[in-house]
Amino acid sequence: MFSKTIGSKGNTIERSPGTLNLIKIFMCGDVMTGRGIDQVLPHPSNPVIYEPYVRDARRYVELAERVNGHIHQPVSFSYIWGDAVNELERMTPDLRIINLETSITKSNDYWEGKGINYRMHPGNIPCITAAKIDVCSLANNHILDWGYAGLNETLATLRKVNIKYSGAGRNIKEAETPAVIQVQDKKSRVIVFSLGSFTSGIPFSWAAKENRSGVNLLKDLSGKTIRRIKHSIQELKREGDIVVVSIHWGANWGYEIPGEQIDFAHKLIDEAGVDIIHGHSSHHVKAIEVYKEKPIIYGCGDFLNDYEGIGGYEVYRADLGLMYFLSIDPSNGKLVNMEMIP
Repeated sequence: MFSKTIGSKGNTIERSPGTLNLIKIFMCGDVMTGRGIDQVLPHPSNPVIYEPYVRDARRYVELAERVNGHIHQPVSFSYIWGDAVNELERMTPDLRIINLETSITKSNDYWEGKGINYRMHPGNIPCITAAKIDVCSLANNHILDWGYAGLNETLATLRKVNIKYSGAGRNIKEAETPAVIQVQDKKSRVIVFSLGSFTSGIPFSWAAKENRSGVNLLKDLSGKTIRRIKHSIQELKREGDIVVVSIHWGANWGYEIPGEQIDFAHKLIDEAGVDIIHGHSSHHVKAIEVYKEKPIIYGCGDFLNDYEGIGGYEVYRADLGLMYFLSIDPSNGKLVNMEMIP
């Protein structure tokens, strides 16, 4: 049996998966388990929030119930994933990567002026382990919603349940450090770098410093940035490793892919040695490109959120999400097969 994929020039490439020691990676976009979702889980946070029009997180539960009916609370930790848990078990990926779009904290020290502040109670972390997530990308515009204390508690909570993370840390060195995962029963490792662009709404003040926690901020898409990423990859990459760059970039709405994002993605592959680009920030699915037999997901779209009761932007069908399963040949980092499950 042969697997087919489309090459960068539109040609069909056939390979026999039976002859390859493929690595299957699951990835998705934003996983926001705060606010309304947090409120229906067994350990809800203080519901007080500081949005311009909503001051109680339970309001988002009420809005969701208007659309989809009564929610019997508390729900189980796996409930929020719906059928996705069964799909994950059926597809048996070697690795599971998400963009975690919320702080995990009991802190009440919210970031003033932010407008929207997401948090989940640390007691609800089993909702992440229920899906057996291996890596959380943290370089996004909500990870410091509840201040530095909130970020530090998020990191500690993930470490406590043995979930690796990248893209944020207690200092710049830690924020820039990728997650490195040894794939069980295989010789390959998967190296996950995470970066967040100010174009996604990350304040410049959130950038990690030598003596301050924060995110791995992608300040620009320049050649200098490419060279810095290349250097970091070369320090770690061994034969058979697969390199993922997870990027939180761009606006929430709109299908257009800026030319500078396309150029940057291509250079990450051509010059820095990246195998997979895991893009997110858009609330809806955006374009996918297979460039030189390597996948570029420009915007995965949201996967979990509490937005179903909020009107607007229906044309983008943000209520539809995708699970991405990528099978990669570790001998060359090339895509052999991709399955997308709605």
